[in-house]
Amino acid sequence: MTKSLQSAADIIVGKVGAPRGLDGTVRIIELTDFDGRFDNLSEICVGGKNFSVEDVKHIGGQLFIKFVGIDDRDAARTLTNKFLMVDRSQAAPLDDGEYYTFDIIGCEIFDGDTKLGTVTDVLKTGSNDVFEVDGKILIPALKSVVRSIDIAAKKIFLHDTPLRPT
Repeated sequence: MTKSLQSAADIIVGKVGAPRGLDGTVRIIELTDFDGRFDNLSEICVGGKNFSVEDVKHIGGQLFIKFVGIDDRDAARTLTNKFLMVDRSQAAPLDDGEYYTFDIIGCEIFDGDTKLGTVTDVLKTGSNDVFEVDGKILIPALKSVVRSIDIAAKKIFLHDTPLRPT
């Protein structure tokens, strides 16, 4: 069954890597922060088409999936480098104050009444995320810096501490 990718509700959760063995099993490069995301999966969109999942295995710290109808190495190769997507309604739930990166990107950032720009990327630094604004400004995603985030309005408001250069 073909699935349209016109919806902005599609979330990329992985990417198909190289085939493993001869039976059509493929390695999956996980692009999600949620452990076990693929463990109870019955169906997923791969490169614009829905596939039923036959088997999911974790071997040596790597994830492998066997899709129904992909029964040999050549068929598996046709999926290599394609993204695995789920509908927004299947996204893992978040705790209060947590946001998906794709929800943050595109938000306008305001320092008081001044619009600083639009978030173009979220950098993962290890200690905290950093919002990249128009490729020029970096703003740490800390409660001491960010006053509020309104995903529905696509706006982020900073505390009244000036971040502008003097």
